[in-house]
Amino acid sequence: MEKILIIHGPNLNMLGKRETGVYGTATLDEINEAVRGIAEELCVEVTIFQSNSEGAIIDRIQDAAGRYDAVVINPGGYTHTSVAIRDAVAAASVPTVEVHMSNVYSREEFRHYSYISPVAVGQISGFGINSYLLGLRAAVEIVRREK
Repeated sequence: MEKILIIHGPNLNMLGKRETGVYGTATLDEINEAVRGIAEELCVEVTIFQSNSEGAIIDRIQDAAGRYDAVVINPGGYTHTSVAIRDAVAAASVPTVEVHMSNVYSREEFRHYSYISPVAVGQISGFGINSYLLGLRAAVEIVRREK
């Protein structure tokens, strides 16, 4: 059974309360429940982690090597600022799918650049909660294709 690590970055614990016009009203718990449902449908095991701390996210990415078959990450605001998370993704050599609930390219200019996407296998943005579900499906497809 494939093992997929889901990482939620900073402020995603506030979903459903913050900027609902951008992110919708779904809470992080609701997203996690939907992710677990798709994981069950796909017969994969998911581990879900959220942190507001860059270092904790880096530690999880580094620990993914050899433990997980793929990573799905919403780096939140670190997308546009963290060379360190980018380097951790590159070093871990675990297929990584970057996801964003909002369409980052239709938002503020500073959100148009991702440090993560050059080292990810792909990026999904703009589909709300479905960005996570599509990201999980993509990660599983990539892992199964490589086996």
